[in-house]
Amino acid sequence: MKRRYLIVITVLFAQEFAFSQYTDVINSNRPSESVSAFAVGKSVIQLESGIGYSKERHNLLDYQASGYYSDFTARYGVFKEQLETYFDVRYQNDNYTSPLLDKNRSGVRTAEFGVKYLIYDPFKNYEEKINIYSWKANHKFKWHQLIPAVSIYGGANLNFSNPFVNSNEKTSLVSPKAMLITQNIFPGGYVFITNIFVEKITTARESIGYVVTLTKGFNDKWSAFIENKGIKGTLYSDGIFSIGAAYLYSDDMQFDISVGKNYKDTPSILFSSVGVSWRFDTNYKEVKIKVQKVKSKTDKKMEKKADKKKRRDAIDLEKP
Repeated sequence: MKRRYLIVITVLFAQEFAFSQYTDVINSNRPSESVSAFAVGKSVIQLESGIGYSKERHNLLDYQASGYYSDFTARYGVFKEQLETYFDVRYQNDNYTSPLLDKNRSGVRTAEFGVKYLIYDPFKNYEEKINIYSWKANHKFKWHQLIPAVSIYGGANLNFSNPFVNSNEKTSLVSPKAMLITQNIFPGGYVFITNIFVEKITTARESIGYVVTLTKGFNDKWSAFIENKGIKGTLYSDGIFSIGAAYLYSDDMQFDISVGKNYKDTPSILFSSVGVSWRFDTNYKEVKIKVQKVKSKTDKKMEKKADKKKRRDAIDLEKP
């Protein structure tokens, strides 16, 4: 999924400066469904798109639908490094068949607009002490790694003329969505992301859910992910398992592939997709936040000794 985390880790742990959101290479949400805690960076434009195939079959209602879909996501960093605007849309074209009906459906299945803001970054003003005498000490588990970055997301589901919704169902043009996002970066190129959300608020399709994603970076080019998504709603509840991989073609471009399957048969869903993510960062101006050094006990003792020596020297100079 996402992205060159090994380089992200290097950037975040820089000794002289901590770079806020922007990373040396593209940081894409594809091909998973989870959203990362970090933004793309102020004035950075990022486009993420893919095409896929889905097959759906409902054992009780005795229908099946299969066809193609395309996803498009636009992300833009505005005002501050921590702030990002987000627009996502899925267009689908499939064939729906049942004992009483056979028709082609096409249109916008889902659309969403929102804003994400990073409220806590565990790497900001944090400096990891390097032990030049011990490799083991530098690679042991550190409790600080359990502290996640935390973001909040607020947005709206947009419902256009939707052929994938029952014609008898009342739908709202706009319905709110809220989400809490956490992200941990662990040694060995592992990244763990959690999204907890409530969407389509105040509508018949209101639901709550979660997405948990574990990503592993293997080298400077390849990464892979596994993911579980759970949804609980009045009209639809489900669990979905996905896997996928991403290839970093250049600092500003990534290709990906993924496949997913749900757990139930009312309906059963199987889908796969390929995609690309591209970043335009020409207008980005580097934002640097100086790391505040935390003085050790030894440093404080040395400072006290130096102050005492200065006072003694001053007294000696005043003596006749």
